[in-house]
Amino acid sequence: MRRICVFCGSSYGAKKEYKHMAVKLGTSLASQNIDLIYGGGNVGLMGILADSVINNGGHVIGVIPKHLADKEVAHRGISDLRIVNTMHERKALMEKLCDAFITLPGGFGTLEEIFEAITWAQLNLHSKPCGFLNIKGFYDQLFEFIDHVINEEFICKEYRSIIQVDSNPEKLIEKLKNYTPPILDKAKHALLIKSMNSIKDHE
Repeated sequence: MRRICVFCGSSYGAKKEYKHMAVKLGTSLASQNIDLIYGGGNVGLMGILADSVINNGGHVIGVIPKHLADKEVAHRGISDLRIVNTMHERKALMEKLCDAFITLPGGFGTLEEIFEAITWAQLNLHSKPCGFLNIKGFYDQLFEFIDHVINEEFICKEYRSIIQVDSNPEKLIEKLKNYTPPILDKAKHALLIKSMNSIKDHE
């Protein structure tokens, strides 16, 4: 595993542990010679994470839309900052560059990014693992809701394993390295694809 894309908040959050674990994740990535792919910002957990990788001798690739770079939130301390035109281009490039995804605490943008990556995995557009660094139980209620959606049969239970979870950065990275994509019954998968195509046809 050469590169991991990390989604995280542009704020620091309410608990000091969020900052601490962002630093620890950056240290873990650098120590394992895993490049960080992230959103290119210098604010919040994004900035802390990137600084941690850099300070520990690791390599960082930032991907940021021009309208955010122009607002001076781009991290100018990274050697590989890629400026794209749109948020869609940003996500597509980040996915292309990485071998796996990790999610730290964050808001709407963080959730949107990781759930798109999970959806792409569900549709076999990629087979990359999607991990959550669940700091102080930050995502516990989200996982409870996902299990509720599975119980209500809107998500096939086989896809639950796409989501890898741990509260320790090094243990989470190890889970991502050992990840095996779920194998879904072909009939169920065909039905899912048919359903997704039907939705697109009505957009």
